[in-house]
Amino acid sequence: MSDPDAARQQSQPTANSMRRALKRARDGVALDVTEAAVLLQARGTDLDDLTASAARVRDAGLEAAGRPGVITYSKSVFVPLTRLCRDKCHYCTFVTVPGKLRRAGHGMFMSPDEVLDIARKGAELGCKEALITLGDKPEDRWPEAREWLDAHGYDDTIAYVRAISIRILEETGLLPHLNPGVLSWTDFQRLKPVAPSMGMMLETTAERLWSEPGMPHYGSPDKEPAVRLRVLEDAGRSSVPFTSGLLIGIGETYEERAESLFALRRVARSYHGVQELIIQNFRAKPDTAMRGMPDAELDDLVATVAVARHIMGPAGNLQAPPNLVDGEYARLIGAGIDDWGGVSPVTIDHVNPEKPWPKLAELAGQSAEAGFELRERLCVYPEFVTRGEPWLDPRLLPHVRALADPDTGLAIADAPVVGRPWQEPDEGFVVASGRTDLHRTIDTEGRTSDRRDDFDVVYGDWEALREQAAPGMVPSRIDGDVREALAIAADDPTRLTDDQALALLHADGPALDALCRIADDIRKTVNGDDVTYIVTRNINFTNVCYTGCRFCAFAQRRTDADAYTLSLDQVADRAQQAWDVGAVEVCMQGGIHPDLPGTAYFDIAKAVKERVPGMHVHAFSPMEVVNGATRTGMSIREWLTAAKEAGLDSIPGTAAEILDDEVRWILTKGKLPTATWIEVVRTAHELGIRSSSTMMYGHVDQPRHWLGHFRTLAAIQQETGGFTEFVTLPFIHTNAPVYLAGIARPGPTTRDNRAVTAMARVLLHPHIPNIQTSWVKLGTEGAAEMLRSGANDLGGTLMEETISRMAGSSYGSYKSVKDLVAVADAAGRPARPRTTLYGSVPEERVRTAAASDGHLPELLPVLGD
Repeated sequence: MSDPDAARQQSQPTANSMRRALKRARDGVALDVTEAAVLLQARGTDLDDLTASAARVRDAGLEAAGRPGVITYSKSVFVPLTRLCRDKCHYCTFVTVPGKLRRAGHGMFMSPDEVLDIARKGAELGCKEALITLGDKPEDRWPEAREWLDAHGYDDTIAYVRAISIRILEETGLLPHLNPGVLSWTDFQRLKPVAPSMGMMLETTAERLWSEPGMPHYGSPDKEPAVRLRVLEDAGRSSVPFTSGLLIGIGETYEERAESLFALRRVARSYHGVQELIIQNFRAKPDTAMRGMPDAELDDLVATVAVARHIMGPAGNLQAPPNLVDGEYARLIGAGIDDWGGVSPVTIDHVNPEKPWPKLAELAGQSAEAGFELRERLCVYPEFVTRGEPWLDPRLLPHVRALADPDTGLAIADAPVVGRPWQEPDEGFVVASGRTDLHRTIDTEGRTSDRRDDFDVVYGDWEALREQAAPGMVPSRIDGDVREALAIAADDPTRLTDDQALALLHADGPALDALCRIADDIRKTVNGDDVTYIVTRNINFTNVCYTGCRFCAFAQRRTDADAYTLSLDQVADRAQQAWDVGAVEVCMQGGIHPDLPGTAYFDIAKAVKERVPGMHVHAFSPMEVVNGATRTGMSIREWLTAAKEAGLDSIPGTAAEILDDEVRWILTKGKLPTATWIEVVRTAHELGIRSSSTMMYGHVDQPRHWLGHFRTLAAIQQETGGFTEFVTLPFIHTNAPVYLAGIARPGPTTRDNRAVTAMARVLLHPHIPNIQTSWVKLGTEGAAEMLRSGANDLGGTLMEETISRMAGSSYGSYKSVKDLVAVADAAGRPARPRTTLYGSVPEERVRTAAASDGHLPELLPVLGD
């Protein structure tokens, strides 16, 4: 059995080490794990010294936040949506089993009527938060849970959480705060539109408490520390205000507890999304495996709060549950808390049912005695209320603003709590706005500034990112024999080992020349000498985006000078113009606009097909697919099926960047993870929706990441056969935030470009037959060189291009047909047009393109601008 007293059995710190650590805390010097572990053991006068310095840090933070002398709480109701769980924590009385629920006359889940009855009672008493707590993924363990969900029409527990949250918003006016346990990145996208905040206790990072038999988390898959840390990171990436914290006294050592606090600080610092930390003390409960273990001592809790305050700093919000401290409120206030958490006049604490909530008058009186005014907040903290987007979804803003003081972000205590419609924003994607001529003026007037106005906050903490990026940017030592690898590549590329492939990816000089000749020979065998191109138009229908991709200079806030959104008519007009000059395809992608309904993508595809029925609609990156699916509540498969019915013909394989999360989470704050990208393209292929594949390289990556990316694409293609081509995308650094912050290198070298193009041909052979080079990013001479290094395709005329141009590309926004033919000529090869799927172009389209040279005449207006 676990030993929650382990921390107390450690050797005591020396007097010198305690004095030194206390002085560093008093002086405001950053602590390390060892010093924090020492301070966690402070008692007596040492503890008084520690809490005094922690309280000063807290007071400075409250002063800076504009609420000096204020301690907050949330007036809430506790909704135990289901007490079933797949985990088996040894201290938990919240979780039960189906048989006990049946005998007590309860369902496997609370019914909507039961939930709404509690919420309505709370609203009548002025509560503003519905704390929805439940066990982790009960359907994975209990058939009865699966049967209940199926009977009520829900695919999984998260679907029910989403549905009941909408009903709470619409029928009662309470704001849901969701504690559904471990969530995936996709789960966050599904739930963010229905809840202003979410939470999950980290509890501890002590691996042994999960992995060793007899420990409190043994047998509980969702309590693995790495899994829980990933959830906190995904919350930050998704811009979800998130509550977390520690459960102390469950067997962790003081050093393990300190390490847990530093892990929480790292996440908070990286993403700025941890809205509060709860420091909760273990209380033994009857009928649990840990019922005989001693409760965490009050001194232990006080010391942990004080150390947490020093580690999290003045901006952190710290909470300790007031019902678990037997009235010792003053000691917790003195240790540095600034919040009492949720307090309910309606429901019990279902996690600690033996400990009733204090009366609000008592809590206010105790706070006042300590010199603090008790003020009500919402479930989402004031800082996030005042930040607004991207932290609060537009569909939630009316609900939050109805209850929040616009100046402080705190709750309006006497605000009427009434239901309000939860719906897509009015006029969300119908009316054009902003700099809709950017596709033309980017080449003449340029962008207004080199970065968006919220550069310093939207991407996370740059210093933390530098530390995270440094290890991955160290080149690997290459021991492979280049000559042997070249021989195998020439004979049978499929036999190349990873070590041999890496040696070739690092090739330079004569070895690189030889590699490019081998790749070009493979190209000639597979594709012949023809260089293909497509007459197409890019239509980027909005550049408003809050995802926080650190490589992207295209994305703007809705209020930025270069922001724009096209109307459906403007999208259709541009498609018509492209058809009139010989296009066979429009490629349509846009930012993740917060007002964009998930069905808007269908409307965009329909608008093009209705105006130009013969146009191939190549549109919507995997990130846009996930955005559409989560906003509509549909599965990825259902959404893609509906998009296909609306007119979608194929999807671009963009949003891939590098399919390695080590690199991915440095490049982007909130974009979909590798596994989700793979899920989208695999599902599209299964539905008969073909896609391209891409790789953006030359930033914080190394050849080992390129190799992994190629291997992943080849494996998908062998399974689905759905990729039409592979497109090389050299990183454009000039205006990229990650470069401006001094983290990324200034794009790939010529050597890199040649090696990537050649190895794409070698490693993707024979699975992906077409390798495309990007004239937008490389220019005419660079593209011609890639045609001699294994590429067979030049991409499209584009007609307009804003993404690379906003990033700082100097090669223009379009190429005419003659321009593309000239690039092929420079490589000594003939050129011919193609369709999206690499078929022959109808003669009528060829003649029309030839007549206009495949680009829009200067005098042709962009209709509706």
